Order: sequence, then structure tokens, then C-alpha cells
Amino acid sequence: MRIAAFNVENMFQRTKVFNQSDAQLAKRISLAAGELNLLFEKPRYSPADVRRMRTLLAQLGLDRAAQNRYALFRDIRGRLFRRTDAGLEFVATGRADWIGWVELRAEPVNAVAIQNTARVIRDASPDVIAVVEVENRHTLRQFSDRVLTQVGGSPYGHVMVIEGNDERGIDVGLMTRDDYPLRLMWSHVHEKTAAGSPLFSRDAPEYEVRTPEGRRIWVIPCHFKSKFGGDDAASRAKRAAQAARVAEIYRRLRDEGNEAVAVLGDLNDTPGSEPLRALLQDTDLQDISVHPLYDRAGLPGIGTFGRGADRDKIDYILLSPALFSGVRAAGVIPRGAWPGEGPKPRWEAYPEVKRLEHAASDHFLLWADIP
Repeated sequence: MRIAAFNVENMFQRTKVFNQSDAQLAKRISLAAGELNLLFEKPRYSPADVRRMRTLLAQLGLDRAAQNRYALFRDIRGRLFRRTDAGLEFVATGRADWIGWVELRAEPVNAVAIQNTARVIRDASPDVIAVVEVENRHTLRQFSDRVLTQVGGSPYGHVMVIEGNDERGIDVGLMTRDDYPLRLMWSHVHEKTAAGSPLFSRDAPEYEVRTPEGRRIWVIPCHFKSKFGGDDAASRAKRAAQAARVAEIYRRLRDEGNEAVAVLGDLNDTPGSEPLRALLQDTDLQDISVHPLYDRAGLPGIGTFGRGADRDKIDYILLSPALFSGVRAAGVIPRGAWPGEGPKPRWEAYPEVKRLEHAASDHFLLWADIP
């Protein structure tokens, strides 16, 4: 069977602020929205909470209007505040007084880019593929049934997305062929850190996949905390906690007698990084990119996004020893990514990738043929 992992950076809709080049602005807006939504959930709003809400709403530009280019404030029932000539007058005393939240606005992904995403998956033709940064199950189903078939690919019989913790609508999903049914699913979306925040930025679900021969393979799609906007101590600590928990999940599966386990997706850090130590160095999982049969597809290193250099390695297919020892072929497909301008592109891209906005993703698809 062929297994694959691909960060598609959304299928049809992507958060607007992440489509512009100012990474610091995107970080400020996303963090402000996230903090506001956490404050909104408090049963009672202290004076300090109100001051902080006022500051964050101003940062988002939502103190002057209910929506703008990047953000949207929804009040469904009741009211958090009134807008007056003197500014915001808060009237809610806690969560019970109103229902509402802040959303980050989305915009359509370029249509050519969507088709190039489908071309990458068509050319890889995996039996099982973990898809990172997909909006929801309906979107993934529509992509499989309509867009994939438009470019000559075969739709997937089983499509699953468990909604995760990211309010921007970037979840992890799994698609499998008709004869690779999903039997069991186990979500970890509700697990918390010691501080009470969600452990997983999205989710790290466990899927039991049955092969046509009746063999069980456990697949764990992942998308760890991003370095977007900076790699501070809190970001590294979050990835380290996520890696440690997935390592625990992996060891439990092995202790239960499951020899065929794959952990795959976007871990947002490099192989030698300290945050990934618990998963990459403290387990017997093996990275497909170190396999002697791994095909770099002309890339300068084992990188999986950007320019493909070793320092750009953040996507993984990690296999248990029973799977890794039986690998028959493996590689990476960069053809859907933007190869750069100039007479000498970094790699051979699809003819349809004429501009940056036509790229399927910044990431490359990884694949492996396993027993």
C-alpha cells in the first residue's frame, strides 16, 4: 500500500491574514483573536479582563466596527458592549450575559491552486493520505469527488475529518481508498495542558485502517504548533508537549500488540530539534526521509517545504520498525509548489504553476510504499 502526507494549506478557503506577507501582523491578529475568545468564556469578567478585552478589540480594529478586512465580531444573543462616542461601554458581566465570538475572515483559494493540489495527489495516488490544513469533512469530500476527478484522479471512498481546536478552520483529515476502510477512530482534541489550554493545536487522532488483506494499520495524522511569526519559548514548549503525548500514544499502541503504526503530517520543526526529541529520538519510529530508497526528486536536501533544503524539513512520515523494514519505495513530490522565478527554477513544476498564487502549497507531498 502507498501512504502519504500533504499539508495542502486549505482546500477552498484560507484565513485572509495568512495570505499576506507580513508575518508579524498575522501573528498579532491571530493571537489577539484567540486570547479574546478565551476571555469571553470566563463566567465573570474582572476589571482587568475588561481592560484587556478593550485593548485586544482595538488591536483588531473591532472597537470601531463589527468587521474589517481580517476580523469579524459576532454577538448572537445579548451584548458584550455598546459603542458610544466615548468608546466601548461594556455591559456584560460574564459569559452567561451574552453569546458571541471573534472570527478571522477567510477568502477563496485560487482555483488553479486547488487543481494543482489535486494534481499532486493524483500523481502520488496513495491508498491512504493524511491531509493537513483542510477546512472540514464536507470540503474534503467535495475536493475528492469533484476536483480530484476533474484532473483525472480517483476519488476516495473514505474521507474523515474530526474538527480540531484551531478556530481558523485548519484541521487534519484522512482519505483512504474503498478497500482500505476506517474501522476505529480516537480523537485527542479535548486533552489539556497543565495550564488548561488545548494540548493539540488541531488534533492528533488515531485511525485504524484495514487493508484489503485484513491487516490493521494505525495512522496518526498530526499538525504541531507552528513557528509562524516567531519561534518563542512558549511555541517550543507546546511542540515538545505535543511530541511527548504522541510518543505516549504510539507506545500504547505498540504495547497493545500493534506492530504497524504510522505517525505523519506537519510537525513544524526539524529532525534534530529539541521539541521533537520525545518522538523522533526517544521512540523506535523511523523517518522515511532517511530510508536508502527515498527519492529526493532533485531537491537539494530532505526539506519538505520552501526551497527543499535540509533546514526546510518539517513534514514527516514516521514508521514503526515493522513498516519501515518493508518499505519498497518512498519519496517527495514538489511539482505543485512554486519553483521560483528566473531561467533556472529550483525544480520542475506543473505547467499550470505560472505564479506564486497558483502553487498547491508551500509544502511537498511525502509518500512511501509499505508492506
